[in-house]
Amino acid sequence: MEAESGAANVRAAAAGGGGGQESLENQDLSFLLTTVSSLFSEYGWYLLLLSGGVYLLIQHLNKKRSIQDRSSASTSSSDPVSVVRRQEALEASRQRMQAELDAKAAEFKEKQQRMEEEKRQQKIEMWDSMKEGKSYIGKAKLSQNSDEAASSSTVLKPKTDKKPLRSSGYNPLTGDGGGTCAWRPGRRGPSAGG
Repeated sequence: MEAESGAANVRAAAAGGGGGQESLENQDLSFLLTTVSSLFSEYGWYLLLLSGGVYLLIQHLNKKRSIQDRSSASTSSSDPVSVVRRQEALEASRQRMQAELDAKAAEFKEKQQRMEEEKRQQKIEMWDSMKEGKSYIGKAKLSQNSDEAASSSTVLKPKTDKKPLRSSGYNPLTGDGGGTCAWRPGRRGPSAGG
């Protein structure tokens, strides 16, 4: 560094001739030049990465601002009639959806009331049959089965040809499972050979 500053001073003295004021300015500039060059030599990569990050940040913010400007311009340039139409269409679709939801809720409520009424009737029938001394368990089970069949829309069929997932004598420690991995017990005796 000192050799560089010395060479800069010699060049400044040779270029300046004999002017005292110019040599002082050249010395100040040479000192500034050496300071800047040492700063770049020590922190050059950091400064380069920092300047690249600042550039990317500025580009991102400009892009974001242009998108916001376009969206605000498009909303402000649309006429009030189209905005009113859009809001009316939105309100109409909300009312349709609410009407569908209300209809489903009313249907569900009616179904619940019918089921409660049927259960109440079953309890009354069971009580009457119990008073008469008849068996009420069989009728209750039959009526419950018919209610379950009526309430469920899908009919479950039992599988007839079931085969077991593994044999009855399955033991994972023996390795008979047929997989690629198998456990085998270690050798008896010392495992090291010598």
